[in-house]
Amino acid sequence: MKQQDLLTHNTQQENQPQPTHRFFIALLPPQTVRQAANEIERYFANTYNSRKALNSPPHITLQPPFDWPIENLSILEQNLKEFATARTPIPVTLSGFGAFSPRVIYINPLKTPELMALGEDLSRHLKTNLGINHGDRRPFSPHLTVAFRDLTKANFKRAWPEFKNKAFFAEFVIPQLTLLIHNGKQWEIYREFLCTVNTTPEEKK
Repeated sequence: MKQQDLLTHNTQQENQPQPTHRFFIALLPPQTVRQAANEIERYFANTYNSRKALNSPPHITLQPPFDWPIENLSILEQNLKEFATARTPIPVTLSGFGAFSPRVIYINPLKTPELMALGEDLSRHLKTNLGINHGDRRPFSPHLTVAFRDLTKANFKRAWPEFKNKAFFAEFVIPQLTLLIHNGKQWEIYREFLCTVNTTPEEKK
């Protein structure tokens, strides 16, 4: 290949879009809480024909879905590791249910200073260091979704009176941030990043 042809070929390769994967970043509650949330999600699937929430582990979204180049995955992981190791484990209290009318019903995390600061700090860190913007640009509003998207407006009107005063309570500490990846059909855990400030050596392992 002539030098000019080689330069043209290399330029074309550089201009081609890089293969990407779809990710999001979240807090995942302990397994017992996930099981309880899954039961509610299955209830919505069976009673109100809303199944989309079952496509991911129960979670509190910190960074909505974004595309990231596969070849730069180590950069994303290193940045999340650096962010997490500078944080303390996150106390979370779930209390009752909330809604984003007319399509979303969720288990309600209390907006504690620790949780709100985490969401805001992570958003700032991702934007500054990686150019990742918060997807919907709305202020961080923590929620653990149990029904959304395929919950019709009619079924929302039926379901919300049932859930708006329903009891749900759990308190726990989450020791890590979780990076989830879309496999083409659903979301799955890709990697976890421990929050190691104020933890013992045994907890860091």
